[in-house]
Amino acid sequence: MTLTSLRQQILDGDTTPAKLLEELASSISAKDSITQAYISYNLETALREAESVDLEKPLGGLPIAIKDNINTLGEPCTCSSKFLEKTFTSPYDAGVIKKLREAGAIPFGRMNMDEFAMGSATENSALQLTRNPHDPDRIAGGSSGGSAAAVADGTAFAALGSDTGGSIRQPASHCGVVGLKPTYGRVSRFGLVAFASSLDQIGPLTRSVDDAALILQAIAGHDERDSTSLDAPVPDYSSKINDGVRGLKLGIPAEYFGDGIHEGVRENVEKCIQKLKDQGAEIVPITLPYTSHAVATYYVIAPAEASSNLSRFDGIRYGNRDKTASDIIDVYHRSREVGFGPEVKRRIILGTYVLSSGYYDAYYTRAQKVRQLIARDFRQAFQQVDAILSPVAPTPARKIGACSEDPLQDYLSDIFTIAANLAGIPAISVPCGKTSYDGSEELPVGIQILAPHLGEEMLLRVAKAAEQA
Repeated sequence: MTLTSLRQQILDGDTTPAKLLEELASSISAKDSITQAYISYNLETALREAESVDLEKPLGGLPIAIKDNINTLGEPCTCSSKFLEKTFTSPYDAGVIKKLREAGAIPFGRMNMDEFAMGSATENSALQLTRNPHDPDRIAGGSSGGSAAAVADGTAFAALGSDTGGSIRQPASHCGVVGLKPTYGRVSRFGLVAFASSLDQIGPLTRSVDDAALILQAIAGHDERDSTSLDAPVPDYSSKINDGVRGLKLGIPAEYFGDGIHEGVRENVEKCIQKLKDQGAEIVPITLPYTSHAVATYYVIAPAEASSNLSRFDGIRYGNRDKTASDIIDVYHRSREVGFGPEVKRRIILGTYVLSSGYYDAYYTRAQKVRQLIARDFRQAFQQVDAILSPVAPTPARKIGACSEDPLQDYLSDIFTIAANLAGIPAISVPCGKTSYDGSEELPVGIQILAPHLGEEMLLRVAKAAEQA
């Protein structure tokens, strides 16, 4: 059931927050041993919170699952890493958790992810492997794979994830749910364990576009504790969501429909585009010339920022410390060697290299210049169209382990999502059909919708029309 229908049941007295929590716990017990979306959950704490929740609030009594890189007071925050496993308990609520509580929601469950959000499959978790509910032999996507899989599997009504280069939208597409990345700065990053600070953004994964609007309404807004938080009014995201697409101009970028797209993905996305055209939208061919440089640009900027952000994990202040170290420098070396997984180490090394003396201008400075050109492409495109449509990922969910020997193939799976983070614009994945792929039938496909800076109203309006189509 959707959050909207559950909320109505609570208001009508047909169910209670406690019953919903107990139903979720029962569902987790029955299903999660296969999906492995949850790292942990605390039913006792959630039930105590349910006793005093205000049911009249927008999310009154609704349980929301939380990706395990978002701090929640008194809960573990492992980032799916051995560095923080069993040693770190959050001493405060992140900005989004504070807002969820103010809206009446109950944070419930810590969701698996790629370690420190570095990955596109949730295969890089140091704790467990999350599987796709549609086919347990396939990835759930990443890095918010646990959040997407739980919503798809019926073990969560909705969840929060984080998106640095597609980490909400890509798993949403692979699992057949809605995943929204807001405008950079629209939602507070305070309390989100940083991967790449100029790219990270928190957003919802839900079963419907209406639910995504409901959660975004609750978590959006200025936070003085986040220096990148935008001090801009928060509109009513549901007010125009049913206005349809008649009269809107929707852009189709040539660069997002070239070679390398699985034919089933292409067919489903093109069918959805045709249905939006049938609803009265004008389909406009556009070009985003610097798209081909997005992956290379991202994998300079994101690892560089990760290298800086993860320097705080040293085995001294918090986290697991290697007990065999002989001196302070050895503590740093050995704690990092044991605590970080292969993909995290790979990105730290890459980031340290591009920031090093003699290479900074050649790589990092140049990447920042290209980033501005990518953002300029979108600004110019949005002078012609109201929103842009594209696939979310080139293929449906691949088999587990298919890219284990070739990380570059995993990086390329984010080719259609990365540019939105580099430009800071909002984007959403909406289910648009299913296809067969590599021996599996009925694998979900998502269509991506992109809108101008702070254009979430337009984004949700087009997304709702796509969902209905």
